[in-house]
Amino acid sequence: MAGGTRFEAKQYINAVKRLRTAMKHLVAQDPTSKTLVRSQSLMQLAMKTLVRELCQILSSNREHLDPEVVSNRSSIERRSSFSDFDDEMYVEDEFGVAENSISETERMSMIAMADLKAIADCMIPSGYGKECVKVYITMRKSIVEEALYRLGVEWLNFSQVNKMDWEVIELKVKTWLNAVKVAINTLFHGERILCDYVFGATSENIIVESCFAEITREGATLLFGFPEMVAKCKKTPEKIFKILDLYEAISDNWSQIQSIFSFESTSSARSLAVNSMVKLGDAIRAMLSEFESAIQKESSKVMVPAGGIHPLTRYVLNYITFLSDYSVVLGNIIIDYPQSPLPENYYRSPMRNENPLVSDISEQIAWLILVVLCKIDAKAELYNDVALSYLFLVNNMQYIVEKVRNSNLGFLLGEDWLTKHKLKVKEYVSKYERMGWSKVLSSLPENPTVEMPMKQVRACYMSFNASFQETCRKQSRWIVSDPKLREEIKISIGTNLTRKYKEFYERHRSKLALVNGFKPEYIGNCLSDILHGTGDLSHSYSTKSLFHRSNRG
Repeated sequence: MAGGTRFEAKQYINAVKRLRTAMKHLVAQDPTSKTLVRSQSLMQLAMKTLVRELCQILSSNREHLDPEVVSNRSSIERRSSFSDFDDEMYVEDEFGVAENSISETERMSMIAMADLKAIADCMIPSGYGKECVKVYITMRKSIVEEALYRLGVEWLNFSQVNKMDWEVIELKVKTWLNAVKVAINTLFHGERILCDYVFGATSENIIVESCFAEITREGATLLFGFPEMVAKCKKTPEKIFKILDLYEAISDNWSQIQSIFSFESTSSARSLAVNSMVKLGDAIRAMLSEFESAIQKESSKVMVPAGGIHPLTRYVLNYITFLSDYSVVLGNIIIDYPQSPLPENYYRSPMRNENPLVSDISEQIAWLILVVLCKIDAKAELYNDVALSYLFLVNNMQYIVEKVRNSNLGFLLGEDWLTKHKLKVKEYVSKYERMGWSKVLSSLPENPTVEMPMKQVRACYMSFNASFQETCRKQSRWIVSDPKLREEIKISIGTNLTRKYKEFYERHRSKLALVNGFKPEYIGNCLSDILHGTGDLSHSYSTKSLFHRSNRG
């Protein structure tokens, strides 16, 4: 057949089929016939020729039988658009109907598949199915192994994986994640289509099943076994995101895995995928528990300079912000997870009725934030200055609110949660202002316009200026990390101070001759350097025009 025309190949196949029919007749009529013996010899020669032709087609059409090319053909096309050599028209003639709609590679793929099917349909009924299948499995199995190698999927055992540094495992996980979708939807899917087409008309799919199972068994074990090995490695909270990626990849492709590996003989592939998800889910739950435990056990007594954002707050919020991007997957994973001891009057998920799975993760996240807030409350008590402790609470609560507002956490926790915690920020700001500036405000009389003796006026005036400078100097070393909130606080402080100071200043200006002090309109300028955490007072005190000596104006 090799080197002949397609017409000659068709004639050869038909001749073999006629020989098979004749042999059946001879067996029924005269089993000892010499003609039957000669027919059997001819059949053996014909089968050897077909085996060689099968090898030649499989080896010379690797590109045209590439799983990616094959998987692009729909099930309808592979059932109705192909023709074997028993049809009255050539395969090319049938393809000509859609010739303008397919590429040359697809056309050649369809021809090669039809040729394989014609040989299988000839050899298997002739009693040479074992020989046909052996050649097919050997050739296609090597295709699968080579494709997985090119995708970067390698043979590893748990001992090897367990000894690797996490950075190395991360790289291998990344490679696996890039490979898994291609392996499932192109490689294994393409092989299933090819098996279905070539052997689909024989023996109630028994040959299809055995061929596909044998071709993909090692590859599926290699692909679906890796995530479980990673899941068994040492568990630490920071590893959870790669574990979630592995779980999500299998979950997203699960329907395809079920469809492609639907045979009983390929159940091991399904079991491997399921078992990997189970182990990954166990690992994720363990890491979540360890993460919460790590927050609870954090006992650092070191104060954050300037009342800034605590590293614990940053770490926890960054962590759960990333977690929120996996809310759907996590909802499935923690469905049997012990419920958080979150008081219902503190938080109730807005999605509890419409989406219980997402609701569970929302409440788990709300609980983790509450845990870190309790830790931050305790750390605020380390500050000797009450105003600074409230500023510390302002910074940390504001950071949490902004993280939630600008991420998927906002969707999960809902507007009520955000509103409640924004009000908490305002409450802390109010307490900071009251405690941090009470000494300055109390240096002025409660009624700043009441008539007072000159000595008392000057004493109040000097006391205000001294306490104001002292407070500005101290709070120039403090910080409000959020720029917008910092300006809002400065405006609020400036408004309160300026109003009362201006009333006092305007009422008693005549009694302040030769006394240095701030002009009311410069209060805002003097506040410009506070809450930056730098200790720099260049704006406040370097310019003499900020001061007033009453006899100059």
